Amino acid sequence: MIDGFGRTIDYLRISVTDRCNLRCVYCMKEEQQEFLPSGELLTLEEWVRLCKGAALAGIRKIRITGGEPLMRQDIVELVEAISNIPGIEKVVMTSNAVHLAPLAEKLKKAGLSGVNVSIDSLDEEQYCRLTRRDVLSDALAGLAACGKVGLPVKVNCVPVAGENEKEL
Repeated sequence: MIDGFGRTIDYLRISVTDRCNLRCVYCMKEEQQEFLPSGELLTLEEWVRLCKGAALAGIRKIRITGGEPLMRQDIVELVEAISNIPGIEKVVMTSNAVHLAPLAEKLKKAGLSGVNVSIDSLDEEQYCRLTRRDVLSDALAGLAACGKVGLPVKVNCVPVAGENEKEL
């Protein structure tokens, strides 16, 4: 596929869930969110069918996002199924890393090529204010687990005026 400027389109970003375990001040309200009923989310089989079609159209890289993709119970199986599609060369994920530590090795074995981790502060109090959750140690454990299994990581930070810009 070629866009209107002559650039090859070979990258697809898929949001596999609307659920998230954090309530970041720039993203979600603090109170309970209304999420789609599970039956309205695409199944693993539907995602694979979509990604197979995308591969046939020239997509080579799939980025799995959410919400928080690790909230899906079948995320390892989904990564494996997508990474085994002929033509797909790279499967990466964007995550807050809170649930990544126990899954890092399984995800790498399933074919995950890398993870972009969103961590907006390394200061525990600041992180808690921004995410409204006290789970920085879990996110950092997720980063450490990726390092241990050799899963490449990029770290993202959303600068929030008056909050975390000194940490950039």
